[in-house]
Amino acid sequence: MADSQKTDAASSFSDAGDLSVSASSDILSASLIGISKKQFIMMPPEDKLTVVERRAQDHEDKQEFDACIQDLVRCVALTKLVFGASHLKLAQAHIRLAKAYLKFKGCGLQAQEHATLARELLPSCSSSSTEKLEALLTIHLTHGEASLMAAKYPYGISENILDPLFLTGEEAESSFLESERLVEELHQRGDISQEDKIKTIQEVSSGLYRVYKTQNRPDKALGQCEKSLRLLRDCGQPESVISVYRDMAAVEQDRGRSDRAVEHLSKASGPPAHAIAMSQCPEELVGAEVSHSMALILSSDPGHNDSAGQHFERSLSIYKTSAGPQDAAFLAVQDDFCRFLLVSGQEEKCLDIQRSSLATKKSTFGDVSVEVADTLELIGSLEMAQGCLRQAHRTMTKCLQIQRLLFGPQHRRSKATQKAVEMLARAPEVAQTQRSRSGDRTKLFSTTAPSRNEESSISD
Repeated sequence: MADSQKTDAASSFSDAGDLSVSASSDILSASLIGISKKQFIMMPPEDKLTVVERRAQDHEDKQEFDACIQDLVRCVALTKLVFGASHLKLAQAHIRLAKAYLKFKGCGLQAQEHATLARELLPSCSSSSTEKLEALLTIHLTHGEASLMAAKYPYGISENILDPLFLTGEEAESSFLESERLVEELHQRGDISQEDKIKTIQEVSSGLYRVYKTQNRPDKALGQCEKSLRLLRDCGQPESVISVYRDMAAVEQDRGRSDRAVEHLSKASGPPAHAIAMSQCPEELVGAEVSHSMALILSSDPGHNDSAGQHFERSLSIYKTSAGPQDAAFLAVQDDFCRFLLVSGQEEKCLDIQRSSLATKKSTFGDVSVEVADTLELIGSLEMAQGCLRQAHRTMTKCLQIQRLLFGPQHRRSKATQKAVEMLARAPEVAQTQRSRSGDRTKLFSTTAPSRNEESSISD
């Protein structure tokens, strides 16, 4: 499935001739770009490129991300048509598309594909060395992030293949380390400022931290956090500092060192993190983040369930007030809160929250998304535990349909859900319902099918 997705992503723009067909059919909206479809068709390619680039930016500003990506695909085709296959602008068009796939859709494989295509184009591009180095830096940063995303949600990975998380993590590590080398070279040449250098190295350190945490290499992960703290020491960015301390706390928590984790959350170069979390400024999102981290750490110890619940509630309240209940961060904290409720024996409350969040998640992440699939999976599991087998069968069937679209039918998660659906289908009440529905369909067909006389009259 991964190969087919890559092929589709690469071939969707390979033939510039396809663009004229698409342009004449569905890419234009006169109200949006201020010209008619006929005017657009008569434009030279370079003017069409300008129009489509403007449209893509307009879609991004309006958070119409699917339409934005479609226009960026067309920008690649038009750029190739206008500037040729050996121009830096074509590589830059691939980079923009890769970043859009990553940022707007979380599609790591597609982003990897386009970042790779951009890198392969650079040697043949006739442009200054500085422009090439800057493009190569962006390519490696994007490829590193894309590799991490692909490791998190690998499509169609078979269980008998060597661990994809480690393999893709190695790709990400290599990309981030190359980014670090490139930014140093650009700074030495005087092509980027000290501020831009620090910002980029901070981005690299953040990426390497996630690589090492994914690979269960805690010492290296903490090393990247300490490096980030040194960079941020005199930058006047307390929120970034607190974010790093949260990362350090997460590593220590994974190692079973809750005391060290709490200690990290209580430190910052400015006000202590716990003071921010307890402050009288609920609009401060950093307070929500710290309360969330404290809740996760405290929830690992049953003796601190009350405190953990209070931190969860505080974090959710701040996010809801500041960002709204449809915000991705609010929904992520809500899911962690539901896991805490499960562990503490509050299944009914967890189920109510998950059911009420389903419509919001569909609106925020899309009907076919990992978040919606995870929610359906949890709801179905709770329904099974409560003995509501017919409802659980319907829920898990919906979950399976989404997982097959996301991961492919051979992915371990799809296989596990398939087994659950088959097991539920064997339950007497579910099987009876299925037979009843099958009988209703048969009856409906028999009552609506024409008789022989009717068939003869229809034929005549």
